[in-house]
Amino acid sequence: MASHRRPKQPSRTRVTVLTTAAAAAVALSANAANAAPTEKIGKDEVKAKVDKLYEQAEQATEKYNGAKEKQQKLQKEISTIQDNVARGQQELNKLRDGLGSLATAQYRSGGIDPSVQLFLSSNPDDYLDKASTLDQLSAQQVEALKKIQDKQRELAQERAEATEKLKDLASTRTELGDKKKEVQGKLAEAQKLLNTLTAKEKAALAAQQARANRSSTERVDLGNDTSASGRAAAAFSAAQSKIGTPYVYGASGPSSFDCSGLTSWAYAQAGVSIPRTSEAQANIGTRLSESQLQVGDLVFFYGDLHHVGLYAGNGQVLHAPHTGAVVRYEAISDMPFQFGVRV
Repeated sequence: MASHRRPKQPSRTRVTVLTTAAAAAVALSANAANAAPTEKIGKDEVKAKVDKLYEQAEQATEKYNGAKEKQQKLQKEISTIQDNVARGQQELNKLRDGLGSLATAQYRSGGIDPSVQLFLSSNPDDYLDKASTLDQLSAQQVEALKKIQDKQRELAQERAEATEKLKDLASTRTELGDKKKEVQGKLAEAQKLLNTLTAKEKAALAAQQARANRSSTERVDLGNDTSASGRAAAAFSAAQSKIGTPYVYGASGPSSFDCSGLTSWAYAQAGVSIPRTSEAQANIGTRLSESQLQVGDLVFFYGDLHHVGLYAGNGQVLHAPHTGAVVRYEAISDMPFQFGVRV
């Protein structure tokens, strides 16, 4: 006999949940259909953004180099002061020991009444010599006290100076760490962008960079621009010997360089010491316009002077460009030239 039971109806709660889920699915489908697809950045745009990040990394690199140079200078100064304090303390200890010996000698000589010493002395002349010695000891004692006071003041000043420099060193180390993180962050961001490219695009970009490195490492025609002072010529020759060497931030040779690392290293090979950073290098020597440049002169780019190279003649610069590139020649017109400096 067939059953006349009515089929069980779904609960109101279950119907509501199903209805809501269906509505949400429809809405999501509609939104997905209407939303614009994520636009993929092209190879050229990626390269432009990466180049900008490399420029920002180089700006941070020069600040990093400045902090590193300051750290090294402070460490040397602190070491010198600490050595002076140590030697000064030894001198102070000797002065104190000497004062103690004088006091002991004076006590022993002055412990007996002079009139009694005269009666006990078998030779009056001998007593007079002793009296003279007593006066001399007293003068030496005063002089010793003065020396001790002067040395104490000197040591106090040196210790205070060392304390201030140690504080400066701590803040400089913090700045150094911050700038290093900034450089690494920009380079990581650039790499992240490069990773969005397809294998074919990456290969094309790498080939483009390789061509730029190859064509720019060949000796340029200097034309008539061959004049240079002896040391500038020697510095330029040293830099030429490093053509093809990779750019590495914070490096100053001999196996890798950043921009100011190359120029400071090159001049050091010519027996000339110049500052480590591009900003500091811009403040030495005589400033020049582009028409006044000679081979070996320093040339500076960008408003904040964060890039420097060596003039190569014929409107060319020899420099360490950026991450991913090597020491090479490039047209001055490729970058915003500011001025030159003759060391």
